[in-house]
Amino acid sequence: MTTKKTRTRRQFGGLRKLPSGRYQAYYTGPDMQRHTGVDTFDTKMDAEAWLIAERDAASRDDWLPPKARRAAIEAAQPPTLTEYADTWLKARSLKPRTRALYRRILDAHVLPGLGGQRINAITPVTVRTWFGQLDDQTPTQRAHAYQLLKTIMGTAVSEQVTATNPCVIRGGAVARTKHKAEPATLEELALVVEHMPDRLRLAVLIAAWCGLRQGEVLELRRGDIDRVRGVIKVRRAVTRVPGEAPIVGTPKSDAGVRDVAIPPHLMPEFEHHLEAHVPPARSSLLFVGRDSGEQLASSTLYRWYYPARQAAGRPDLRWHDLRHTGATLAAATGATLAELMNRLGHSTVGAAMRYQHVAADRDRVIAEALSKMAQPIPIRPGVDLERDESA
Repeated sequence: MTTKKTRTRRQFGGLRKLPSGRYQAYYTGPDMQRHTGVDTFDTKMDAEAWLIAERDAASRDDWLPPKARRAAIEAAQPPTLTEYADTWLKARSLKPRTRALYRRILDAHVLPGLGGQRINAITPVTVRTWFGQLDDQTPTQRAHAYQLLKTIMGTAVSEQVTATNPCVIRGGAVARTKHKAEPATLEELALVVEHMPDRLRLAVLIAAWCGLRQGEVLELRRGDIDRVRGVIKVRRAVTRVPGEAPIVGTPKSDAGVRDVAIPPHLMPEFEHHLEAHVPPARSSLLFVGRDSGEQLASSTLYRWYYPARQAAGRPDLRWHDLRHTGATLAAATGATLAELMNRLGHSTVGAAMRYQHVAADRDRVIAEALSKMAQPIPIRPGVDLERDESA
């Protein structure tokens, strides 16, 4: 049975009951056009109240049609967090991998809970409730989500989009991780190297003894190795974003552009690798994906590294822990904090400026001291691994 629409004629405008049971109000405006309410109403009384308000509005010189008035009100309101975060991310000068990381954090952890709210309506209680709903079994992910929200809201405060930053949770950006980086011993490191294929042994040695980041190691080219001075010239790094070709850019920070002295005991390893695995052109990569001809993919590196660390009795040794190992070994030589930061290229811009007085020749002293530490642990020849090494 079809419900009839009932109409009510009035002195100003009219009402009609819709099949849904809700009420719609309409009237002819000063522009002689018919206008309906932007919304429908639960009750007839609500619809009548709207018509009374519209009659008063239509008598003023600044009258606007209901839809145009609603649009003007919405335009004057602060943006939602989703709208603001999208423009914030587009305006930031970020490395591709960092931009992709921020996008994933926003889409997976921040915007599903807070994205629809007006940015000035997000309160400390709102943030605390959202934060409490994040998975506490992934503390690093949780801390990164909170820090990103806090940074975005901080920008909104500076741009006067909102008055205060609601991210006031003490320790919210601190990840209390279960993993504690444990550097490899010299014996463990030697075993890891022994169980890597010959073409990748040098990658482990560079990460551990020279403290380079993975992206810096995988972008090294023949021209970056100064064999006369015994120096690695770190000028670039490679990053990968899912679905895209390798992206070559500058290292992680300004301090990452540096010359790193090679411990002398590694020079024979460099000579062997360059002779056996690297074409003569200065632009030739030290470590290459065999099928792609591009920088070695992390997945290919891990295919060999994970069994090697297992063989060394260190299944917990992440690749980044090799860099931590390098920092620990260098510290054991008596290197100062400034010298360590200089060697590792691990600082903010402010820290880099603070430490720029470090003397270049001190890095050579550190490298030589590292070699002395290695003398009791000779690097054994790599095993001939009969496995598919396709990238």
